[in-house]
Amino acid sequence: MVITHRPLCELVPIENAVMADRTVIEWDENDLDELGILKVDCLSLGMLTVIRKAFYLIRGSTGEDWTLATVPAEDPAVYDMLSRAESIGVFQVESRAQMSMLPRLKPRKFYDLVIEVSLVRPGPIQGNMVHPYLRRRAGEEEVTFPSEAVREVLQKTLGLPLFQEQAMRLAVVAAGFSPGEADQLRRAMGAWRKRGVIEAFRQRLVAGMLARGYEEEFAHNVYGQIQGFGEYGFPESHAASFALLV
Repeated sequence: MVITHRPLCELVPIENAVMADRTVIEWDENDLDELGILKVDCLSLGMLTVIRKAFYLIRGSTGEDWTLATVPAEDPAVYDMLSRAESIGVFQVESRAQMSMLPRLKPRKFYDLVIEVSLVRPGPIQGNMVHPYLRRRAGEEEVTFPSEAVREVLQKTLGLPLFQEQAMRLAVVAAGFSPGEADQLRRAMGAWRKRGVIEAFRQRLVAGMLARGYEEEFAHNVYGQIQGFGEYGFPESHAASFALLV
């Protein structure tokens, strides 16, 4: 949806779309960004309908009235099923890559699913975080932190920045970014279709970490992981919402 302060037809040509009662404009999303025009993406998930119908069937057959907020959580049978990769038709974890990952990660609690849906994404894959996470989870690789500040940011994800929020906090605590600069980094991570946007932060990130006593290898690894978010990584809240549907 494109939203403007005056009639849209005064700014850009509008034409009928193939679908009935739909219209499109001739500019692409990057043009809109350059002009500062507001664009809102409304994404509909068919799985929400499936879940609603399942609750309806349960209510009709058992009388139990569940919602997403009240359905019993942490059922071991669910995690047993997922660990066997029996996930065809299950939102977010039915792809071939996810079905390969599930038996290796072996989720046993909700936050494991938050990690799962985040890990099999172009961002963490490009940032070389998938195999290190699996090795650390299996106890095959030691989890170490170069400082207590970094430990606070990365402890729950075994030393790897899997979420956009973690990348922002790392920029602040390890590279000396201000909150405003960290928000600019977040925007750059969100511009995942624009090549080269993240690279503009390379010197600032690496130099900031070196100046604060972090090893050069650590600084370049962190930059490489953050650069992976230029290929689409999740915010943690987004991953948690998807994990709930799983």
